[in-house]
Amino acid sequence: MGSRMIKCPKCGVFNTNRDYCKNCNTLISNDKKRELKVAALKQQHIDEAVYSLENPGLAKRLKQHSNLLYRIVGWILYSVVSVVSIIGAGLAWMIAMVAAG
Repeated sequence: MGSRMIKCPKCGVFNTNRDYCKNCNTLISNDKKRELKVAALKQQHIDEAVYSLENPGLAKRLKQHSNLLYRIVGWILYSVVSVVSIIGAGLAWMIAMVAAG
């Protein structure tokens, strides 16, 4: 393999085959920057999934409540949201079919 000469954008020192600058320890490798960015993106997706699992919506919390009255209200709320979503999807499909000709 050939040697890579990379100039540090912070201090201007030329570095050979290094990920970090030998003078100021600044990250200079594009491959390493890309790896860190991918790792951060994966961690963000994991954090979003954990948040959505730990914080369910109102209807789901009410459906799992210990009080029977709250569970009934939760199921009614869930049913209303489902019916409205189905009606909205049907209207969107109908509008798309009319627009398609």
